[in-house]
Amino acid sequence: MALLTRLPVRARFERSAQAIWAFPLAGLAVAIIAAAVATLAGWATLTAPLIAALALVTPIIVTGAMHEDGLADSADGLWGGFDPARRLEIMRDSRIGAYGVLALIGALLIRFAALSALAHAGAIVPALIAAALLSRAAIGVPMLVLPHARRDGLAVQTGRPPREAVLLGALIALALGWLVAGFVAVVVAACAIAAVTSAVMAIARAKIGGQTGDILGATQLLAELTALITFVALL
Repeated sequence: MALLTRLPVRARFERSAQAIWAFPLAGLAVAIIAAAVATLAGWATLTAPLIAALALVTPIIVTGAMHEDGLADSADGLWGGFDPARRLEIMRDSRIGAYGVLALIGALLIRFAALSALAHAGAIVPALIAAALLSRAAIGVPMLVLPHARRDGLAVQTGRPPREAVLLGALIALALGWLVAGFVAVVVAACAIAAVTSAVMAIARAKIGGQTGDILGATQLLAELTALITFVALL
C-alpha cells in the first residue's frame, strides 16, 4: 500500500519484493475508492461521461499518478533515444516530451471511453475492480523475468520477487476478479494482458536491456487499459 498508493499507511520496505503477491490487494483498495466515487455519482444521477471522468481521476489521485508517470517516461525514453544509455537518461529526466504527452493523451482517452461505455451499461464497478486486480498482478512478471536495466532506482530498491509470490499474486487477482466480474471476462482479460505484458517486456529488453520502475508503471497502466477494453468488448 505504501509503495503503490499515496494512502497514509506506515510500512517498512525491506520486504517489498517478497510482498509482490499483495500488489493486487493494493490495487483492490484503489479500485474500491474509485468504485465508491462512481457509485455515489450514479446515485446522484450524473451522466455516464461524468461518472467515467470521476472514476478516471480518482485512481490517479490515490496513486499519485505513478503509473501514468511511468508510461510517459517510458514512451519518451524508448522512442526518444538512439541507444540504451540515452534512453535511460531520457527516462530519468523529469521533463516530459512529445512521446510522453501523446502516450498520456492516448491512455486517458481510451480509459475515458471505456469507462463511459461501462458506466452506461451499469458495469463500471466490477470492471474497475477486476482491471485493478489483474493489472497489479501483471507488474510482477517483468520484475521476475527481466534483469534490471540500471543499477539504481525504484525497481532495484524493490528487488526481484520470488516466483511463488508472483504466482500467488496472479492467483489472488484471478480469484477475486472472477468473483466480481465473472469467469469468462476475467480469463479473456488475463489472456489479453499476458499478450500485452509480453510485448512490453520484449520492447524493454530490446531497447534498454531490461526493466525499470517506469517500465513497471507502464506495464500496469497498459494492462489496465487492456482489461477495460476487454470488458467493453464482452458487454
